[in-house]
Amino acid sequence: MTTTQKQDEQIMNMSFAMIYPLYVAKVEKKGRTIDELNEVITWLTSYSEERVKGFIKNEATMKEFFADASINPNAHLIKGKICGYKVEDIQTPLTQQARYLDKLVDELAKGRKMEKILRSE
Repeated sequence: MTTTQKQDEQIMNMSFAMIYPLYVAKVEKKGRTIDELNEVITWLTSYSEERVKGFIKNEATMKEFFADASINPNAHLIKGKICGYKVEDIQTPLTQQARYLDKLVDELAKGRKMEKILRSE
């Protein structure tokens, strides 16, 4: 599935520092913890919690956030719709990575078990 260039640019230019508190609010509202959220982010990107905090402090864009990420080799197992798009069909790598993260946060908020979220085959 192809996203538009405008959609891709909007995602690239979003501030991770603005999105992270939204993730926190979403998962805490459903009884999950910040530690679990950080575990999900670490699993997807291979970043340490300190590195994630650095991105927040420096108000990095999503493009900057994902630039050095080593995306988990099992990320291709993330399936389903987010924002009307099947994540597995998104063609633009950065947009797909951002939607992978959105999907993982959704699964965490919905109470899915961590073993399932982290796709430990």
